[in-house]
Amino acid sequence: MRRNGEDAGRDSEDMTKRRLSQAISEGDGISIIVGVESADAARDAEAAGAEGVLVSGGPAEHLAAVRAATELPILVVYDPERAASEAADACIVDVDGEDRDWLEQIRADLSEHWEVAPRIGKEEHLEFVLEELDPEVLVLHADGDAPLADALELLQDVPAGKLAIADVRASTRDQVAELERAGMDAVIVYAGNIADLVGSAPPEV
Repeated sequence: MRRNGEDAGRDSEDMTKRRLSQAISEGDGISIIVGVESADAARDAEAAGAEGVLVSGGPAEHLAAVRAATELPILVVYDPERAASEAADACIVDVDGEDRDWLEQIRADLSEHWEVAPRIGKEEHLEFVLEELDPEVLVLHADGDAPLADALELLQDVPAGKLAIADVRASTRDQVAELERAGMDAVIVYAGNIADLVGSAPPEV
């Protein structure tokens, strides 16, 4: 059924409000994206000043409950074995090699309304996704002994105009401040970190 102009305009406004790149590029300082596992945690994260939430796993009903609880952009990690959900606004896609078939599957599976945020940990993978996908948002991830330092080194190769999110298990205000000084646009934090990082009680997750 065709919707009237007012409804369509409201939908367009909601999609804009939930666009990840816009959320983390506006405002002062580094943006906080909170990993949550419940609707209550999403509400608490929004109240604490988060700019987005990351929902890992769980049934479709779980994601829908988080969607109903917050107006923040919702990120999920792409899983080719699970159906895409309209409740999500952006997908983190792990890239650990130069597999063009994998990227073609990404293009086929993800709606044009979603933002794709490749998660990478090596310089050569950064060059690959910039060439093949040209994403607006990049997630910088490192599993070594010095993940924060490794992510900051990778940040130096991110072109101007791209948005960079650190996924390095930052757990202190000093770590977040270091990421901010280096020019990181956002950081993903998890349960137990919110009180220190955004000045409010941590969500129950």
